Amino acid sequence: MIITKMALPRRTFLRGLGAVVALPVLDAMVPALSAAQTAARPAVPRLGFVYAPNGSFLPNFFPQQVGRQFELTPVLKPLESVRDRIVVVSGLANKGAENLSEGGGVHTRIGAAWLSGTRPKKTEGTDIEAGTSIDQIAAAQIGRDTPLQSLQITLDHDIIVGSCENGYSCVYQHTFSWKSPTTPMPMESNPRSVFERLFGEGGTAAERMARLRQDRSVLDLAKGDMARLRRRLGLKDRSTVDDYLTAVRDVELRIQRAERSTDPTRLPDMPAPVGVPDSWDEHAKLMFDLTLLAYQADITRVVAFQISRELNGRAYPWIGVPDGHHSVSHHQLDPEKITKATKINAYHMSLFARLLERMRDTPDGDGSLLDHSLMMYGTGMGDSDHHTPVNIPTVLAGGACGRLDAGRFVQYPADTPMMNLGMTVLDKVGVQVERVGDSTGRLANL
Repeated sequence: MIITKMALPRRTFLRGLGAVVALPVLDAMVPALSAAQTAARPAVPRLGFVYAPNGSFLPNFFPQQVGRQFELTPVLKPLESVRDRIVVVSGLANKGAENLSEGGGVHTRIGAAWLSGTRPKKTEGTDIEAGTSIDQIAAAQIGRDTPLQSLQITLDHDIIVGSCENGYSCVYQHTFSWKSPTTPMPMESNPRSVFERLFGEGGTAAERMARLRQDRSVLDLAKGDMARLRRRLGLKDRSTVDDYLTAVRDVELRIQRAERSTDPTRLPDMPAPVGVPDSWDEHAKLMFDLTLLAYQADITRVVAFQISRELNGRAYPWIGVPDGHHSVSHHQLDPEKITKATKINAYHMSLFARLLERMRDTPDGDGSLLDHSLMMYGTGMGDSDHHTPVNIPTVLAGGACGRLDAGRFVQYPADTPMMNLGMTVLDKVGVQVERVGDSTGRLANL
């Protein structure tokens, strides 16, 4: 790094007509008086939660050997390249969501309670109530200095209203992020909308559509600022900015291609949302790449990502599963259904692994994005055939700014409250709370 007396503000943006592009952490953002001072600057924690529906076949998820010599099971196999950065956790339960006396509605309860440990109120009306989720507890503190306190993403763009399961409002399935017990956080499925939240200044719907028709990049609009900025940077910072802006450009071009290829006649009952690719796989990867950009530019430090909501019957023919996910999750020990359900589980895990790999390869201060992040992947129920929120499949990943001892399989006693993990996760990003949901304490050995 070149030693200078001048430094860029940590919140440096490239601005253009209708565009605001935040920048990743650069050496020039720190008064570079000495190498020791640069190395000592505090890392910024990021926190992410990725939810997969319909449980899992547990023997294909959890390893058999506890500790560092655990084997990667069929569902965990996609994490091989980041094996040393993960912690597999077993023994957790969300007993408040079980409520055996009520019978049906378990899919709704487990999704709503995943990050809150609170059983949602049974209602089909507007008087919905659940619990404040740990992503929002964290966002209220570590998100205070970012443009967006938090970001909520889903890959389901069809909105269902009314009662979805056994007298429960569909709202409970549309999100697992709750700002307060009565305030669910809506999730965004359109990549264009997410992109504009990250880099656009808004405006009316007509103004936004006019910008889309121009087919111009936000980077083109901000090119004046970019040229001036480059003259102030050293070689390392120039390379960091160039790599970041190339990633922004790639995401934007993919969104534009999706907008051009979308054919609304394919969905006669509902126009296809602008910007959603025809390919679900491409849609998923695009949304994960937007998550990466949001972290990289420190636009937000908290992301809630729903791969799919509960009860989803999506088929996955491109991975060899033409059957609906929900139907094969009811395997009843049928080997063929177990194989198909496991393929879906492993595919979902591969999307998470891809994000982790990109975070690992993205510089951030004195380490990588993954070094400074704590990511949690999981489902709301354990064995998909039993529909009970016990022994919930969970994977933690990242370094949590040096606070997570990764590369292990950790097994806790059966029925350990899931929110004991929630309390521990909050601790590791510097957020202290006395209790969440049905928590009874914090987890040791993480």
